[in-house]
Amino acid sequence: MIPSVAELQLFTGTMVSGKSTLALQTNHNHAARGRIGRIFTSQDRAGTATLSSRLGLSVDAIEVDDTFNFWHYVVDSLTSGGRIDYLICDEAQFYTTDQVDQLARLVDDLQIDVFAFGIMTDFRTRLFPGSARMVELADRVHSLQVEALCWCGQRATHNARTENGEMVIEGEVIVVGDVDMIDQPAPEVGYEVLCRQHHRRRMTVARAQAASLSPDVLPFG
Repeated sequence: MIPSVAELQLFTGTMVSGKSTLALQTNHNHAARGRIGRIFTSQDRAGTATLSSRLGLSVDAIEVDDTFNFWHYVVDSLTSGGRIDYLICDEAQFYTTDQVDQLARLVDDLQIDVFAFGIMTDFRTRLFPGSARMVELADRVHSLQVEALCWCGQRATHNARTENGEMVIEGEVIVVGDVDMIDQPAPEVGYEVLCRQHHRRRMTVARAQAASLSPDVLPFG
């Protein structure tokens, strides 16, 4: 019988595609089979050291900042008598390339499964360095089947940052915020998922609503 081999798997999609929900479900499934894991996250919208889903579920997690070392953490845990069979790594786009390399080493050298969850590109449509390195090293990359939708109803492929409802394309790469909701006032800083056409045109929900109310503004100007 061929022994099972650990893998580095990346699950990716836009915002609101269910990545964190899947991370929680993956942890539940493995824990239910008696496996012991650790949960990691970075800059979750619910706060530090928390993995949260928009469905209202959340668990405590280990916060990953730029100085965190996955290899040292796991080796120290194992040498202290702990057991680790797998890692759940949410918000993996925020990890450094060195941290992704450490995760790959844990898979190869210690046979620990790593399940990583994250988005590919930032609000400027550019790959996050952590996500790019994940794609380069992952044994498998999964695109989530639950598709997020643009306000127009088309499949959302791009993440947009908004300030008071207006889309911006410059600024700090990492700014924590939640997704704008159609039936709620636009937050000072938020995010919105758009199809490529409306991302290119910077047509957010707020702009689309304003355009539909004004006869002088074309809906896709």
